[in-house]
Amino acid sequence: MRENIKGGLANKVLIGNMQRFFFKIWKYSKKFLFLLFVFLCTVSYSQNKSSFFQKSDSLNMHRRNTVYITEAVGATVVLIGLNQLWYADYPRSNFHFLNDNNSWMQMDKFGHAFSAYFIGKMGMDILAWSGESKKNQLIYGATLGFVFLTTIEVLDGFSEEWGFSTGDIAANALGTGLLIGQELLWNEQRIQYKYSFHTTIYAENNPNKLGENTLQQILKDYNGQTYWFSVNIWSFFKESKIPKWLNIAVGYSANGLPENSYDFSTRPLQPFESYRQFFASIDVDLTKIKTNSAFLKTVFNVFNVIKIPAPAIEYRSNGTFKFHSIYF
Repeated sequence: MRENIKGGLANKVLIGNMQRFFFKIWKYSKKFLFLLFVFLCTVSYSQNKSSFFQKSDSLNMHRRNTVYITEAVGATVVLIGLNQLWYADYPRSNFHFLNDNNSWMQMDKFGHAFSAYFIGKMGMDILAWSGESKKNQLIYGATLGFVFLTTIEVLDGFSEEWGFSTGDIAANALGTGLLIGQELLWNEQRIQYKYSFHTTIYAENNPNKLGENTLQQILKDYNGQTYWFSVNIWSFFKESKIPKWLNIAVGYSANGLPENSYDFSTRPLQPFESYRQFFASIDVDLTKIKTNSAFLKTVFNVFNVIKIPAPAIEYRSNGTFKFHSIYF
């Protein structure tokens, strides 16, 4: 009997620790997912032979079934876990809407569009790897980000803490539309949606909201995030001698966001300037780098979502310009 009691207590402790662990992860789920996906893809790929990375020229039933089953099970587990470990800690309510379109200088909307674009592109690429038809890649792969993020938005709608945001849905649709539209128009991604990050001074003033370490800040600090539309020049002028890998990029960010820059309850009010930021820079399309390695092609494709550090010109909404020798 005593052993059973001890075993039961041990199990409760173990389950409690696991719940706290997953709670911390899902707390930042909307942006954590794509980073986790990048990591898992890279690790799993690195443990296989190069033939594993090679896309199938024809439909590979085993690969295709594995992809569909994995996506279905993974999405189900994620949503159940999110519901139990995150939403369960907040009061439920009747389904309601939330208009947050004027918040965060729309940085959150750029983040939603980026997440929908990235998750959809990875879903499409994985189906291409299995040899699935282009039509099914677009229907079942490219829409993956929109469907997943919309499901989370519905859960928000039943939570008293948040609400269903039509602005978020519109942003999800724009990200998915950018992906699918280019595939239908050009059969390639000539305009790539990318992300970059640098640390800011604001996290020190409000670590609870902006993150206590760099990883948390990457996910939470909008002040340090920049979203880019990176255009591959050669894809529009394929008869030219322009390097195939050369991109030009325009980016958007914001500084001193009033919603989260300072924790007024614990720190004295400090003066800061709030403004929008617009950037012009150069970039590299990693997928255009020549290599015979299927593994490297996969790695380049996964990490092509990150804008490389490069010189940039910044225009601020307060009317000033700034040149960055290297901007992250």
